[in-house]
Amino acid sequence: MKIRILIADDHQMFREALCNLLRAEEDMEVAGQTGDGLEVLTLAGALAPDLVCMDINMPGLNGIETTRKLRVACPQTRVVALSAFADQRYVLDMLAAGASGYVTKAEASDELRRAIRAVARGRTYLCPDVAGVVAGAASGQTAAAAPAVSLSTREQQVAGLVAQGHTSNQIADRLCIAPSTVEVHRRNIMRKLDLHNVADLTRYVLNQDRHSA
Repeated sequence: MKIRILIADDHQMFREALCNLLRAEEDMEVAGQTGDGLEVLTLAGALAPDLVCMDINMPGLNGIETTRKLRVACPQTRVVALSAFADQRYVLDMLAAGASGYVTKAEASDELRRAIRAVARGRTYLCPDVAGVVAGAASGQTAAAAPAVSLSTREQQVAGLVAQGHTSNQIADRLCIAPSTVEVHRRNIMRKLDLHNVADLTRYVLNQDRHSA
């Protein structure tokens, strides 16, 4: 079954380029397109896409507010943010609004296709530019996080790597521990922080960095 995608971007040439890019993929279908935030909500209700590629800066309603409203109105529709910016503020706001992925427009080719497939499978995906922002946040949140939630040093390392988008096997290789040990740490982290998925953990890491700045 193909992934049905709604493209939301106010630049028509860029939007058309995305449509052509995604239509060339055998597992993807462009269900619709728009350049207006308010129209995203109308089209999502009518077309029931699996995923929206959401620009942040749009007329009518910006991508952050549109994402927040969309996740309430159409909770089964996931969002991949598209932006010219990799600033921590934009990343944090989009993730807090409910986006499951974030790709900069400079990387909106192979990275966007990877993000769509990952998010359609229920994963969180951050392009390398954005992962670097999260990595910086993760390294800065260690001291602030420890007293508040009593994460061990190893749990802090695992939390940061999970928030960067690494799989359990990749984390195991990096920390020279067994994948099963990584899974134990992940469960402990989620329990201690009262979080439920990787998107929640990423938001936590970025929030800790913002509060400690």
